Amino acid sequence: MRMSESKIRRPVPGACRATAGRLLARARGDGNDLILARMLASWRFRRGILPRWMGLPSTEFRRLIQGHFPGFPMRCGTAITELVPPERDWERHDLRWLLMTHRAGRHRSEIWVAEIIAAACMGQNHLWEDLGLWSRADLTALMARNFPNLSLRNNKNMKWKKFLYKQLCEAEGIYVCRSPSCEVCVDYDVCFAADE
Repeated sequence: MRMSESKIRRPVPGACRATAGRLLARARGDGNDLILARMLASWRFRRGILPRWMGLPSTEFRRLIQGHFPGFPMRCGTAITELVPPERDWERHDLRWLLMTHRAGRHRSEIWVAEIIAAACMGQNHLWEDLGLWSRADLTALMARNFPNLSLRNNKNMKWKKFLYKQLCEAEGIYVCRSPSCEVCVDYDVCFAADE
């Protein structure tokens, strides 16, 4: 019997919430501020799997901080993992391509978010956890804001990491599902779940 996500989810520490609050106090008012503040606070406290500079080049990481939370002191000493293993770099490249081809085109932060998501996809947990987000709903909101057309395709609420990889397979013409439709697949509960 599998425990529900809400029972196995680690509570967000008070220090993490406080850091996100301090970040938001400096926010410039972009729609990504809240979610980026949560990711940055989690990354700072070693939650999730994001590598050094959250998977961005150091110059882009600094631009992200200045673009969203000017003057906030952020250092790189909190890296949980190093960059993507070379044998998985093609995955990260393809994921970044998928996200970039579906970006909303409203703000530069969509590029940073695409890079960060692609880096987090290298983790082994749910994508929202690997990103250091506080709930799956955070990730759903992030996807809808930054990649609206891609988000609309996930109309059955498939878990995001599985959905992104499925999109890559379909782009290559690879269909490996064992069932004629998702609704009758034995893995339906593994792939689909409600936001909490």
